Amino acid sequence: MIAAIDATPLTTSTGGVRRYTEELVRALRETFAEDGFHLISDQTQTVRGLDRRWWSIGVQRAMSRLRCDIFHGVEFSVPYVPLRPSVLTLHDLSPWMNTEWHHGAGRVRTRTPHLIKLGIATMIVTPTEAVRAQAIDSFKIEPSRIVAVHLAASSDFRPIEARQAERPYFIYVGVVEPRKNVLALIDAWKVVRRRHDVDLVIVGRMREDAPPISDYPGLKILGEVPNSELPALYSGAVACVYPSLYEGFGLPILEAMQCGVAVITSCDAALLEVSQGAAIHVEASRLAEAMEGLLVNEGERLRRRELSLKRAAEFSWTTTARRTREVYVQAIQRFHA
Repeated sequence: MIAAIDATPLTTSTGGVRRYTEELVRALRETFAEDGFHLISDQTQTVRGLDRRWWSIGVQRAMSRLRCDIFHGVEFSVPYVPLRPSVLTLHDLSPWMNTEWHHGAGRVRTRTPHLIKLGIATMIVTPTEAVRAQAIDSFKIEPSRIVAVHLAASSDFRPIEARQAERPYFIYVGVVEPRKNVLALIDAWKVVRRRHDVDLVIVGRMREDAPPISDYPGLKILGEVPNSELPALYSGAVACVYPSLYEGFGLPILEAMQCGVAVITSCDAALLEVSQGAAIHVEASRLAEAMEGLLVNEGERLRRRELSLKRAAEFSWTTTARRTREVYVQAIQRFHA
């Protein structure tokens, strides 16, 4: 099998879709050495007319040159002309749930439903059963055409004996954008800080529409940091706090769990599916209570550490690669049936 995989997410510096693309391609190449997996993209996608030309003509020429059997669109899109089977990864339904969450997602909102409803995408992959159920309901997809394939955390994420921080700290890792509910986390941390000397570390790219964050003693905005530094940052924290309003998978909570860190997160369906009870799930109004509870109770932190490690061990990119290739086979069979 020779597969073409959309490399567009690799043009962004950080983010869950970039990490998904990198890890999936690496695992596919390692697990199925007899196959070919080619990353292809057009760097002129910011120009609307050229974007359409790439998805209509350019991608077909690239696949013909590489003799590809199938295309995997890892970021909501596949070639517009279905000359070959294709798989579309639908990471979540956030572009259609709240326009304020994605100011720059107009093309995704318009294009992706057509690719799905017209059958141009042969098969669809979601990162969780929660998103699969939402997609079936929203886009009226035949259930046999859509498959949930869990993601995984990189093997680089593991418990690290980090240098003792000056003060204990909570950590948030992820792109800072409206959907992630970071301001609610900051407000909750300020409540805890009035009673305890504890910092809050925020790691991640600030998207253009990120909510403004004011300076405050103990609040550390690190921005983007190299992936090599993340395991130590996770490992040294009291807990990873991830109060996202909606997720397709929630990779940062799995990364944190694989580092043996307690996780406090929201009651979103996908996050509940990923944690399976290893994380503490609370509404935003109870964040401060959950954070303070872990801060003062070392025994509970240790218990949550063991739950985190046990749950994280159930995921691997090798498994993700195997299940994804199974979907490729299904797509090829379906296309030629």
